Amino acid sequence: MSDAAVAKRYAEALFQLGNEKGTMDQLAEEFHVLKTTFDENNELVPFLKHPRVNNEQKEQFINNVFQSFSADVVNLLHLLAERHRIDIVPSVIDHFIRLVNDAKGMEEATVYSIRELSQTEKERLEKTFAKRFGKQAIKITSVVDPSVIGGIKLRIGNTIYDGSIQGKLKRIERGILTAN
Repeated sequence: MSDAAVAKRYAEALFQLGNEKGTMDQLAEEFHVLKTTFDENNELVPFLKHPRVNNEQKEQFINNVFQSFSADVVNLLHLLAERHRIDIVPSVIDHFIRLVNDAKGMEEATVYSIRELSQTEKERLEKTFAKRFGKQAIKITSVVDPSVIGGIKLRIGNTIYDGSIQGKLKRIERGILTAN
């Protein structure tokens, strides 16, 4: 079974568990922190997958490092480390967050712009794109990207809305190249 399919199954199980216990929001918050931890620490996965580190040492490490997390999250980490699948944690988190957002009628988006967006600009974008996608809300993360030159580029899932000057220049270039 592929890692994506396995990650999806773990995410669905956690979603059901969180739904039954009423801890969905807490799990989602903890998973955001956990994903950041896994993304920023390149040695974490290799350490937890290393054959010379036995399961007892992995369990103790997970208990010490993630002691502030809920038992469900810690148990997931124990289970994945024991089954040598710790590298799918970010994928499990992504699937879980997607399930939570779908249940709430939400979507997460990333906006790339030349400067940090003001709160008013974020709110306008959230309202506009929430209507366009038929969602109740959109949570925007702003990323400063100097290559945008001007305007914005917005990514929601696999869809990109490119209203940047860089994007317009590339479209003009493609038009000129295909005309020749």
